[in-house]
Amino acid sequence: MTIRVLVIDDSALMRKLLTEIIHGAADLEVVGTAPDAASAREMIKSMNPDVLTLDVQMPGMDGLAFLEKLMRLRPMPVVMVSAFTQAGSETTLKALELGAVDFIAKPRAGSALSLEEYGRELADKIRAAKAARLRCRGLIRPADQDAAGSRVFAPVRALSGGAGKVIFLGASTGGTEAIKEFLLGMPANCPPILIVQHMPETFTASFAARLNSLCQPTVIEAQGGEKVSPGMVYIAPGHSHLRVCRTAAGVVTELSKADPVNRHRPAVDVLFDSAAALMGNQAVGVLLTGMGKDGAQGLLRMRQAGARTFAQDEASCVVYGMPREAFLIGAVDEVVGLDEMARRVLAAFGKAVA
Repeated sequence: MTIRVLVIDDSALMRKLLTEIIHGAADLEVVGTAPDAASAREMIKSMNPDVLTLDVQMPGMDGLAFLEKLMRLRPMPVVMVSAFTQAGSETTLKALELGAVDFIAKPRAGSALSLEEYGRELADKIRAAKAARLRCRGLIRPADQDAAGSRVFAPVRALSGGAGKVIFLGASTGGTEAIKEFLLGMPANCPPILIVQHMPETFTASFAARLNSLCQPTVIEAQGGEKVSPGMVYIAPGHSHLRVCRTAAGVVTELSKADPVNRHRPAVDVLFDSAAALMGNQAVGVLLTGMGKDGAQGLLRMRQAGARTFAQDEASCVVYGMPREAFLIGAVDEVVGLDEMARRVLAAFGKAVA
């Protein structure tokens, strides 16, 4: 069945390029292109596309404002197309909060991805968006805000027990919001957490900073060589695999620019394999929403090495791909809904205390 796509971008050149790229996939069809929000609104009504690709920055009503209205009035799958800039990455993260399924950076000269590879990635994201469960999570009710308009979260109790254990987490499509929800359930003195989220290198620093501003633990983009410590969350940079290794100082982070694994760098399997080899039953593995199979085999190796393993359930996943693959091969001890994941993972470490 052909997936019908509407391309929204203020650049005529980008509209033409994206149309040509999307038409390269036999199961995808561009049914129209729009230069701005007003045109897009009318085309959505008349063409009823399956998926939108949406430019982050547009004249008049920008991509965020258009997305907010769309997800409130006519929710549908959206893949954001973002510039390779810090401002572009921050805006894209806000778009994912508002309900966009996924994002891809705009094709550019000098990119490590060839146009053919870019086309495969874009097609995969459009297919995943078509099958995704929509989660309009960025729409905050007034009761969820304090007087200054900041988001308010329930306090999390401190943790006792589980000394020496480390949490290893992987995610892909839908993962930015799932990881945020997971970390919001973690106390300031949580066990160390290492995370691989599939995203380009220009986005991971902004992602870490955004999480750090919201969560009780300290969240950083891993630089390599950091001692793995309680109360710290290490996000794999988009340019390198993330591993753990042991030195005289203890367990530390390690980065590698080795070849992609499962078409990804960073890859979840690389992180999980290092956990299985180094940490054994001192590791806890968590696999969240995402398309593909990355992390399934690594989670199995973690379980075989004695780790406790968790996977997000189908009902709460945006895309039930990676967790499903892990479940099918027997890699999962416990299947858990996202709203319960942090509590169940903490239960593997010991009792929470006031």
